[in-house]
Amino acid sequence: MHQRSHEEQRYLDSYNASAFDRPSVTVDVVILTLRDGHLEALLIKRKEHPFLNYWSLPGGFVQMQESLDEAAARVLRQKAGLEGVAGMEREGPLRHPIYLEQLYTFGHPERDPRTRVISVAYYALVEASHIREMGEEKALFRLRIPEGESAVEIFDSKFKKYSLAFDHAEILGVAIQRIRGKLGYTPIGFELLPERFTLRQLQTVHETILQKRLNKDSFRRKMLASGMLEPTGELERGLGRPAELYRFRREL
Repeated sequence: MHQRSHEEQRYLDSYNASAFDRPSVTVDVVILTLRDGHLEALLIKRKEHPFLNYWSLPGGFVQMQESLDEAAARVLRQKAGLEGVAGMEREGPLRHPIYLEQLYTFGHPERDPRTRVISVAYYALVEASHIREMGEEKALFRLRIPEGESAVEIFDSKFKKYSLAFDHAEILGVAIQRIRGKLGYTPIGFELLPERFTLRQLQTVHETILQKRLNKDSFRRKMLASGMLEPTGELERGLGRPAELYRFRREL
C-alpha cells in the first residue's frame, strides 16, 4: 500500500475537488436471455423524466463508496431481482452464477439531457428460468439489428416496436456484437443454457446469437472435440427420440 509523505498529505488536505467539473457516472446493464428461440433483453419502464414511460436498460448512479462492479451487481439485484454474480462475493455456493462482464464506456456529452453523464455498460447472460416477476414495469423484449445498422430494435411478444430511452439501443447493439465476436473462442454461449442441455439446444444458442444456420454435423463434432462438454449419462425426456444431456465443464 502506498505510504504518503507529509508533503503529499498536506497537498491532499488542501486539494479543491470543486475546481474541476465532475460528470456523473452511471452503470447500465444489458441483461440477455434466450427464450423460445429468440434473443431477448430485460428492460425497465422509466417512472420519471427524462424519457418518462420509455423502456430502458436497468441502471443507476454509482455510489461514492462502491466499485463499478459492485454498482453493476447492485443494479442486477435491485432492478432485475438477480442475485449471484460470477466473481462477486456472495453467501453460499451457487450452482449457476450469473455471467457479468464490463462492456464499454459511453460518454457522448449529450447522451443524457439532465447533465453530463458517463455510463459504464455491462452485459449479463442469464438462463431464462432465472428471470421472473415480469409485469408492467419490467419485461423481456425481442431484439433485432437491422442490416447495416448498429443500434438494436426492440419488440414485445405481439411484435409491437418500441423506442428505447437515452442511447440504450446503441448499448444493446454493442453488447450483441461483443457476444457474437466472443462466441467462437470462449464458452460464453453456455451461460444461456440450463445446467443440463442437449447438443441441439447448444446449437440453437449459437444460431440465435449469430443469426445464421450452422451445419449440424460439423457443429457437434467441434463441440464434442472441445473438451468443454461432459456427458451426464441421462437422456432428455419428451416426445421423439431421446437426446443425450450434457453439462459444461466449468472447471476448465
